[in-house]
Amino acid sequence: MNNNLLHVNLNAGGEITRRNLLRLAGGGFASLAGAGFLKSLGVNAEELKRQGRSCIMVFLNGAPSQMETWDPKPGHENGGPTKAIQTAIPGVEFAEYWPKLAKLAGEFSVIRSMKGKEAAHERGRFHLRTGHRLLGPTRFPHFGSLVAHKLGDPESDIPNFVSLGNTVSSGFLGVEVAPFIVNQAGQLPANVKAMQTGARQQRRMELLSLQDQDLVAAGAKRIAHEHQELYRKASKLMTSLRLKAFTLAGESDKTKQSYGGHAFGKSCLVARRLVEAGVPFVEVQRGGWDMHQNLWQNIPKTAGEVDQGLSALWGDLRDRGLLEKTLVICLGEFGRTPKINQKAPAVGRDHWAKNFNLLIGGSSIQGGVCVGETSSDGLEITDRPVSVEDLFATMCTTMGMDPYEELITPEGRPLQIVSEGFEVSELLT
Repeated sequence: MNNNLLHVNLNAGGEITRRNLLRLAGGGFASLAGAGFLKSLGVNAEELKRQGRSCIMVFLNGAPSQMETWDPKPGHENGGPTKAIQTAIPGVEFAEYWPKLAKLAGEFSVIRSMKGKEAAHERGRFHLRTGHRLLGPTRFPHFGSLVAHKLGDPESDIPNFVSLGNTVSSGFLGVEVAPFIVNQAGQLPANVKAMQTGARQQRRMELLSLQDQDLVAAGAKRIAHEHQELYRKASKLMTSLRLKAFTLAGESDKTKQSYGGHAFGKSCLVARRLVEAGVPFVEVQRGGWDMHQNLWQNIPKTAGEVDQGLSALWGDLRDRGLLEKTLVICLGEFGRTPKINQKAPAVGRDHWAKNFNLLIGGSSIQGGVCVGETSSDGLEITDRPVSVEDLFATMCTTMGMDPYEELITPEGRPLQIVSEGFEVSELLT
């Protein structure tokens, strides 16, 4: 064997270039391929590419209006009183409520032609968090649980999936990758102070295991295992030195002010700290977007908080060198009707899944791209429709995961991570 192959160097993305491989292998290339060396090298490179990858999902609960976010329609009656402002992407405008993100738009991308299938909140939230519709008895896992399952460290002393607010469960993947829910951003999670330590705590864990043997004997082995796993993870978390990542300890007043003193800003700052501490997936939420009424009375404050918190998060990730391995996506469960309703005393927009928009960036996503286009009245997608499945295929690819891999449910049923979608190639570097 060519000894040069014992000293292979990968690039920053965990990849070896075709040119370097040919140079290193020399005349022995064909025999190496036959020996399966290249296949094993590819597996190792893939594992290296996954190291340190993370994702922050900013979910806007209630479904924001596309016309008051990143696809305004000024000058048309459907656009209402919302004005448009120019972004850093030539020819692309945002609604006036997003001045900070508009200046940063050249660093991330916009999809204006999302096409959904669910216009009810619970079903839409499930669809946009799992990539699957809420159909049948099998519950597909949250994308965060998939990331935790594929990229997380099962022996980590802090959760591989943290959600700042309630969210969709881990489905058939089980409690090992379930979301760890935090209800108060910037504070330690509840009940993390150990009442007992050392030998006494160990004895209690052993007693719990003995107690669970009754469940095993009754045929509930999986339930017993998950019960013990929950306590094991909780025990490790209580003694973790990384617990401080849940707080704002050590952050300067300037940094805190840049994110904003509101709950959403604190959540974004905690998300950055958790990713920095090694958590592969964090979900941040901001509710209040279900504006059937009083839309123009409520949108300035609601959008203003997200504009401030998300732009600060983006800049912080960039300045700390975390963006190259961190996917950031900001979305809601669907959009709002282009036509303004006539609900008294102040009008708004109703549910609409036919077309909506989102922001995506970081990791291997190109910046400054605007995918898709809608008609001047906002009623139709006129260019490049993107399905929810397409979005999830893109997210998987960006995270170094195979979107078409089959997962096996506890019942032995194979299910693909993404069953119908294809990557949005315009977004991938």
